Amino acid sequence: MELERVILSPAQKALRINLNKDIYGTFAEIGAGQEVVRHFFRAGGASGTIAKAMSAYDKDFSDAIYGKQEKGRYVCKPRLDNMLNHEYKLMEERLNREDHATKEFFSFANTFATINFQKTIQGHGWMGVKFQTAADREPNVVILHARLHESDALLQQATVGTLGVNLLYGCFYYHQRPKDLLQSLYDNLNRDQVEIDTIQFEGPDFAEVDNRLMSLQLVKNGMTEAVIFSPDGQNLQAADVLYKKHILALRGSFRPVTKVNIDMITKGLKIFESDIKVEEDKVQVLFEITLNNLRSEGEIDEQDFLDRAELLCSLGQTVLISNYSKYYALADYFSKYTTERMGIIMGTNMLVELFDEKYYRNLNGGILAAFGILFSRDIKIYLYPWFDQENEILYTTENCPVHPRLKPLFDYLVDNKRIVDIKDFNPEILSIYSKDVIDMIQHGHTGWEGMVPTYVDSIIKDNKLFGFDANKPADADFVPPTRTKWSESLNSN
Repeated sequence: MELERVILSPAQKALRINLNKDIYGTFAEIGAGQEVVRHFFRAGGASGTIAKAMSAYDKDFSDAIYGKQEKGRYVCKPRLDNMLNHEYKLMEERLNREDHATKEFFSFANTFATINFQKTIQGHGWMGVKFQTAADREPNVVILHARLHESDALLQQATVGTLGVNLLYGCFYYHQRPKDLLQSLYDNLNRDQVEIDTIQFEGPDFAEVDNRLMSLQLVKNGMTEAVIFSPDGQNLQAADVLYKKHILALRGSFRPVTKVNIDMITKGLKIFESDIKVEEDKVQVLFEITLNNLRSEGEIDEQDFLDRAELLCSLGQTVLISNYSKYYALADYFSKYTTERMGIIMGTNMLVELFDEKYYRNLNGGILAAFGILFSRDIKIYLYPWFDQENEILYTTENCPVHPRLKPLFDYLVDNKRIVDIKDFNPEILSIYSKDVIDMIQHGHTGWEGMVPTYVDSIIKDNKLFGFDANKPADADFVPPTRTKWSESLNSN
């Protein structure tokens, strides 16, 4: 195995695999993904590596071999799963282990569609490898989804070929270093050619790999702008989660989740679902964490990210990690998958920033262009009140401190119900801030337990999240913050 990652050409990688007498397997490719095995045949020595190469190009043949998929789909993860499992099983059934005692079996499969002639549908597809790292070891599986961005079908096919070689090579030579495996997928490729938006690692060699962390790596490394993972920590393909859904998103640090976050999503969801244009069974709630938020404390702390993810997953939430610092970019991302009504929940303090022109100076057209992108979609903002502790003022749409120059735009959006107040909020929790909770945890103080939802305190303590240590003495120099409740402010006035 290599100590350092060396970038090789597809031909060099294919040849190295072919010359490895222990790597042996099959290639099965559907649709546009016919280019991968070609590299191995051309590199030389393929007879020692390729047990079988096939293309079930005809749909009827493909269905006969791998079974029909729901809704007749061919470019989908279930089809890829069937291909990998079917071909790997044939390897085990047809090859005598005594004759191949040292062979590390693999099955490579992909199913891709390239850009159509009218260029109205971009190319995309699934690719995966089921492979052993020792002859007597259970197989691993690495699966990815990729979007092809080139405007020519032949170029997209060539990109699929290079990506497939990179994936197979990475599985055998970088499986002990999953982050290197991930980065090696872009050897001799760039983001303008291909976007990898989903990846999943499974098997004995990846027992210590957290796929949520691998999702983060995709965004962190610029391989995609957003990733989604489920409450059980599995990486999800955006189209499978968001297609034709009513999307309701809450952006936050969730470091940790507080009672305010839960009140925001609960009350915001109640209003959202009461909308006549929203079908309850088609609603998808997302808790979004941006890359900027993860970097707010400096470099991204992976353990801190996993702590946040652990809490949100424990609460049964679907999590979106994005590189969309601007809300209009987030709305644009959602609109790729749905034209149904969408909603974004935010605090009044965040709305003030949304109307700050300095954030749009690099955008041609400025804030008007940004709002044109945001509100040309069927989207509403659900506004949670913000209690200004210093001045003891509760801000809503009625007194939101928007710059006078933009007040007519703000009033227009409010009058047309594109910005809607969440009125049924809990006034007793407006003084809760995530920063206060994290400071109290890390300085060994109690009292934060009442600021987080039921059971969240137990999850933090049991899993020692955010640096919690039951044996840590309280920091005598740290003074827990005192906050005025809005209800107390009313009484005092």
